[in-house]
Amino acid sequence: MTADTTTPPPFGRALCAMITPFTATGDLDLDTARQHASRLVAEGCDGLVLSGTTGESPTTTDAEKTALLRAVRETVGKAVPLVAGVGSPDTRHTLRLAREAEEAGADGLLVVTPYYSRPPQAAVETYFSRVADAVGIPLMVYDIPGRTGTRIEPETLLRLAEHPRIVAVKDCSYDLLAATKVMSRTSLAYYSGCEELNLPLYALGGAGYVSTVANVAPRQMRAVLDAFDTGDTAGAAHLNELTIELVELMMASGLPGTVTAKTLLPTGPVREPLQPAGDEAADALRGAHERLLAATLAERP
Repeated sequence: MTADTTTPPPFGRALCAMITPFTATGDLDLDTARQHASRLVAEGCDGLVLSGTTGESPTTTDAEKTALLRAVRETVGKAVPLVAGVGSPDTRHTLRLAREAEEAGADGLLVVTPYYSRPPQAAVETYFSRVADAVGIPLMVYDIPGRTGTRIEPETLLRLAEHPRIVAVKDCSYDLLAATKVMSRTSLAYYSGCEELNLPLYALGGAGYVSTVANVAPRQMRAVLDAFDTGDTAGAAHLNELTIELVELMMASGLPGTVTAKTLLPTGPVREPLQPAGDEAADALRGAHERLLAATLAERP
């Protein structure tokens, strides 16, 4: 394969890694999920990623994942790409989740590297190929070695790119050299999974982002890409700078992004073992969020 920069991103550019709302008693809250999904799309998200890390996939049941996907699909319609998280450390379980997500209306699958067992690269390659062979919808492979313990090495990605249904990467490797190498030699669409690298990766030819921060600032995250696309690179850099305080507090403060996002949203609690943010962290998050919204509102024509 060769890279083709004219090919539209398979799931859009600005994707939100959507939180999963729960009621006060910890049950799945589909009404709030529908409302939140509608707002995200209305405020600039091209697509939504459900049941990923931010969606608390480790603590939601298979039935809850399917119910959430069906509810969001009914709400946003067929025109909005929905990518369902289906990865697990068990290939059989992942295959079952993949088929169920396809049946429930997913446009694509987010498949994380098998975690904990730390399989070698040949086994990683076989895992992703097995999932891609089992469904008729495209895959976004999720490279996040900091959580899984296993990197998807560039040479593995080069081979996986030959599969017709492996079309994208959610990149949390923090390795721009490797990403550039793979993008230059394949047609894989690279989505940044680390907000601080959204603009750098996009400038190198990335497809866009899958963002946790977009749950609370969808317009502001998208505006960076929009400015870059018009050729206003200085404007894109400035808009990106405005997001940094909130990005750092949400994604690099020692709290999981799920916790920080739900601190700023009326979407219910996190599930244990996660715990809510403390008062000091919550106040800092709210302050940064308010400053970002005020700054971007002041700059509108």
